[in-house]
Amino acid sequence: MDFKLTEEQQMLQETAARLVRDAYTFDKREKFSASETGFSPEFWQQMGELGLTAIPFPEELGGFGGTGVENMLIMQELGRGICLEPYMESVILAGGLITQLGSDSQKEELLGAIATGELQAAVALDEPSSHYLLNDVQTTAKQDGSKWSLSGRKAVVIGGHTAGKILVSARTAGDVRDEKGISLFIVDPSTTGVSRRDYATVDGRKGCELFLDNAQGELLGQAGDAYTAINYQAGRAIAALCAEAIGAMEVACDMTLDYLKQRKQFGVPIGKFQALQHRMVDMRTELEQATSMTILAACVADEADDVERSRTLNAAKFLVNRSARKVAEEAIQLHGGIAMTWEYSCAHYAKRLVMISHQLGDDDHHLEAYAKLMSVA
Repeated sequence: MDFKLTEEQQMLQETAARLVRDAYTFDKREKFSASETGFSPEFWQQMGELGLTAIPFPEELGGFGGTGVENMLIMQELGRGICLEPYMESVILAGGLITQLGSDSQKEELLGAIATGELQAAVALDEPSSHYLLNDVQTTAKQDGSKWSLSGRKAVVIGGHTAGKILVSARTAGDVRDEKGISLFIVDPSTTGVSRRDYATVDGRKGCELFLDNAQGELLGQAGDAYTAINYQAGRAIAALCAEAIGAMEVACDMTLDYLKQRKQFGVPIGKFQALQHRMVDMRTELEQATSMTILAACVADEADDVERSRTLNAAKFLVNRSARKVAEEAIQLHGGIAMTWEYSCAHYAKRLVMISHQLGDDDHHLEAYAKLMSVA
């Protein structure tokens, strides 16, 4: 197979790389993380001006008709800078759900604003007891005429603290873990009955717990039929997370190799020691395996939903999760004590890699899902 990028894809990657390189030094990232928003609104605006936030959307909706490969290229560069902006949550996941389920008026109202960066959206799919199961929904929605009111609690809504719109999954029928009966709603966080508890995550990002008490929501798609779309778009988001992990892993490997070349013991660089050379090779091997699976995931992310697509995405997330944690742990070990200092960026790359390995399912979750799909096949 030919894995060479087209000229347009190379230009896209170079644009994203240049933006991150120029605007996202580690010192600036620390200031962004400590700010009220937890990221850089200026950087988000720049992404919109360069068209990066419009890449995945169809051309008729104001986008560039990008695929999972284009998403991969952008997310990889954001991973290199361990950027804090909720690009995956707003553009890929929320934007994908609106594209798949939204009415013409909803698409016209929301996607154009997301594509230009004017609107930052978030997605509230997880609950305190759901443990990666997107069909475990206890939040409820009740209809009163043409209006819907939502009640419940959503957990770990990354970017939800600053989002202008939040897409919330709620149960309109069925039992707690039934796939049928799950609906998706557009919620304005400023509306009555919505409250948020904001907090920082371990990797420097920010999110919130979302509390709903008879809050008004606008139905997205058909009532009770949202799970298929949620599961499909979560697959696209998983492919994007794998790409972000690859970018962060590459930097962690490069930093570790540079350190082994510079740090001296017994009058020689520690990179001369064969045992450390073997561990560095192991890190690179993990990176290469994860990169191959990420490319495969990006290629199938936008394909029709079937068992083979699901298996591939489960396998990719499982392998990338394992590799991300391995690279993070080895980078810390080979650096020694300096890797744990707050002022040194290696620890922040390691923390982001560990967080990615839990977002949208850890390796145990995806291994179990893969096994179930193998029995179906």
